[in-house]
Amino acid sequence: MMRRQDLGWWLLILPAFLLMTAFYVAPIAQVLAISFTEPSPGLSNYERLFTSESVQRVILTTLRICILTTALSLLLGYVLSYRIALANPSAQRWWILAVLVPLWISVLVRAFAWVTLLRRQGLVNETLMGAGLITEPLQLVWNEFGIVVGMVHYMVPYAVLPMLASMREIDPRLLAAARGLGASRITIFAKIFLPLSLPGLLAAGVLVFIFSLGFYITPALLGGGKTLMVAEWIGLQILDLLRWGLGTMMATVLVVAILVTLAIFSRLVDMKRVFGGGGA
Repeated sequence: MMRRQDLGWWLLILPAFLLMTAFYVAPIAQVLAISFTEPSPGLSNYERLFTSESVQRVILTTLRICILTTALSLLLGYVLSYRIALANPSAQRWWILAVLVPLWISVLVRAFAWVTLLRRQGLVNETLMGAGLITEPLQLVWNEFGIVVGMVHYMVPYAVLPMLASMREIDPRLLAAARGLGASRITIFAKIFLPLSLPGLLAAGVLVFIFSLGFYITPALLGGGKTLMVAEWIGLQILDLLRWGLGTMMATVLVVAILVTLAIFSRLVDMKRVFGGGGA
């Protein structure tokens, strides 16, 4: 029989549970239902995953861009996190502020800023041409390159935060002991620091990859409609072509892919340790 104290806790979380059900679970269930019933009941929409070259091309383009974005974000984020973790406390505060400030700027503003910088008459091309390094403007935007640049710029802070949390859990006495025993800085990094920071690296990779899968505004602006990723393709099918079945099918596949990725990651890594919860 449920104790009165337990009943009180359940009553406290009941409003949040009902809100989640009404505004998240129910719409997802409706999306799933539409993917099986429009334009006719059956698996015809899901068959497109194996028979439609356009669907396969969008999926492969999305995976390629997301993998490249994740790799570059992890590389830049790890270097930045390493620098912050080894800085003195006062410098750490300024470094963390510098990481967080871009998160306060609208993604739309940042995307337009990159369009201004990378377009044919933009600052980058003008600088390269003025220096004599190129004779005609480079195509730096409205393609995959522009999308990756914009997405990496947006994702680096999300890569830094979990990696920094993991690095701050590393006992500095281990590094000092290794130095005292004559280990070089490269050896200390390769044998001690890197292995201990791997949980944060994995967490950052999963976080950036999942965020990248559902990116819409940055690919839409920097891709110029020439390079379609999954989120933009879903919007095109539902809002412009009114092909609800195909759009909801791809949305369902996207949700399932994210849930599977999270399930695998949660079995491989201690989530509390990754996000700074500490351990015994």
